[in-house]
Formats: sequence, structure tokens, C-alpha cells
Amino acid sequence: MMNTVHSLDKRLVLVALFFVVCCVQAEENNTIRLGEYFVHFDAHASDVAGTGVGAVPPGVNVNVNPVNTLYLAYVRRLSPKWDLELAFGVPPTTTMVGKGPTKLGSVSYAGQQVATSRWASPTLLLNYKFLEETDRLRPYIGAGINYTRFNENTALPAGQAAFGGPTSATLSDSWGLAGTVGLQYRIQDHWSVFASYSLTQIKSTMNANTAGALRTTTIDFHPSALVLSAGYSF
Repeated sequence: MMNTVHSLDKRLVLVALFFVVCCVQAEENNTIRLGEYFVHFDAHASDVAGTGVGAVPPGVNVNVNPVNTLYLAYVRRLSPKWDLELAFGVPPTTTMVGKGPTKLGSVSYAGQQVATSRWASPTLLLNYKFLEETDRLRPYIGAGINYTRFNENTALPAGQAAFGGPTSATLSDSWGLAGTVGLQYRIQDHWSVFASYSLTQIKSTMNANTAGALRTTTIDFHPSALVLSAGYSF
């Protein structure tokens, strides 16, 4: 009888250990990352075009200034080699700068800050991690899709002066491919630090309206982002 009880106790202990191991493994399936985006734009745009009272001289174009913003991500472990990452950040405000002629009429244009836009840009990535989970340093690559929505589009005083008065603007939403390469370094069981470099396709058509004078340009933003972050797995 006593042997039967001891055998049952051992089985209960083994079952309990099994569930503990399962719970620990489940707890490692989720990671929250927090860090900083350092975004640079290699922007290319069509010349600003308009007709009638909205006509502009050839060569009127825009550049986009770099921007930093807070990086947030949720990562779901799918297997020892594969992760699914939803990356996003605090929507930053990006500044567009005049490019082309030094002046439009008597108004300075090239190099002037002409407009700003705030944008939200979540990206879903499927990441493949090299080496093994026991390794502290693991490189990874990923690919996925990005959605960008622009809002709070504002023509700045220099832009309004260049285009002849109060101007409203809209930018179309964008869907595009995204890719990333990165490194993960595990500090301890739950904590890691990350460094990655990403490229994203973001293309949008901007329409500007100045008292009925309509102008348009299509902008390929070509953003590249360096991301430095820390992650907690649970």
C-alpha cells in the first residue's frame, strides 16, 4: 500500500513538473519590445503639377527630413526559428522641405520647410532567427507588409506663401512591402536587446488646394530605419 502511495506521489510530481515546464515554455512565447526608431528618407517625388491658376513652373519638388520616434513591438514566438512581429511607434510628425527653384516668384522655396504630416505606420513581419535558442547572440531576417496612414497634414507659412495663400493638403494611404535584418542579444532569461535595420515601401499622392488652385505630387518616401530596443519575454 505504501509503495502504491509513493508511486502515485511520484506520478503527481511528474505531472506537476510537466505542467510547470509547459507554463514556462508558454510564458516565453511573447515578447514586448521598447526602443527608438531612427528614420531616414531617401525620398523621390514627381514635380508638383497643377493646371490653370494652379500651374507651377517645372522642377518644383519636395524632400523629407529624417525623424526619430518611439518604437514599440509585440513579438509572438511561433517556433524556435520563427517569430511574428507587429511593429509600430508613436506617430511622428515629418517635415517636407522645398526642393527645386530657389524662389517661386519673389518667395523663397528651396530649403524652406513647406509642410508637415503626422503618420501611423504599423508593420507586420515574419522573422527567421539563425542559430539556436540557447545562443546568446542570434541574427535574424524578416519580411512583411506595411500600412501607412497620413493625417494632421499642415501647410507651413513658407509653403502657403510659395503657393499663394492658405493651403490644405491630403496624402493618400499606403500599402507596401517591408524587410528587416537584425541582431538579438540575450542578457538573461527574460531580457534581450535588439538592433535592426529596416527598409519599407511607402508611396503616397499629395493633393494641395489653395483657394481652388489644385496641385499634386506623388512621393516615394523610401524610409530606412535603424531600431535600437530592449525586449522582455514572458
